[in-house]
Amino acid sequence: MKKFWNFIQNEDTSETELLFNGPISEDTWWGDEVTPALFRDELAKVSGNLTVWLNSPGGDVFAASQIYSMLKNHKGKVTVKIDGIAASAASVVAMAGDETLIAPTALMMIHDPSTCAMGNKADMEKAIILLDEVKESIINAYETKSHLSRNKIAKLMSDETWLNAKKAHEMGFVDGILFAEKKKPVVPKEEEPAEEEKEDTLTAMTYSKSKNLSAFLSKVSASAESVTGTPFDQLEKRLALLKY
Repeated sequence: MKKFWNFIQNEDTSETELLFNGPISEDTWWGDEVTPALFRDELAKVSGNLTVWLNSPGGDVFAASQIYSMLKNHKGKVTVKIDGIAASAASVVAMAGDETLIAPTALMMIHDPSTCAMGNKADMEKAIILLDEVKESIINAYETKSHLSRNKIAKLMSDETWLNAKKAHEMGFVDGILFAEKKKPVVPKEEEPAEEEKEDTLTAMTYSKSKNLSAFLSKVSASAESVTGTPFDQLEKRLALLKY
């Protein structure tokens, strides 16, 4: 039996942390009574809150199922933090968190369960039935956490869906994204101009308007003066001469 987990004490918070870094059991827990018992005994020694750091490509679905149940049964708050990858069976473990968080660079992957089977037609049919039931059990965990419909989850699994942090959060598979503190943008205030500046601005505007008006009137006056023509009295005399 090879341990794939590690309980440590965080010196800063005085809380216990559970580390998964690698496959969730390289050997199946199907029929294994020793390994689950060892994990259960170590978990039972933890009092209070528990932080689970998860970085695993997956593994044995039966091991993941039992770990899920044990973590859900823990008396303290369980916070799962995905800091690398939570794929396949490891994504089931991630669903056990009272709060599940994911790093901005981490990934989650869900897909249909798979197995190897040998034998005749009846054996193959039994394997298919088993896989269908395993899938339904996994959907139970995903549905409880995400509140997506079973049909939606089943489709995502059949498509072997990879989820980045934002997508996993949007779909409800995780409750939040690590290190994503919301920072309000600082909008610089426009400084009010001093009274002297206001007066200078008003004077400049007044001067500009009066100057433009004076220029316009002088042009109109010049245009009027430049208009040339024959005086009325001379026109009247010339008209009188044309009569004879």
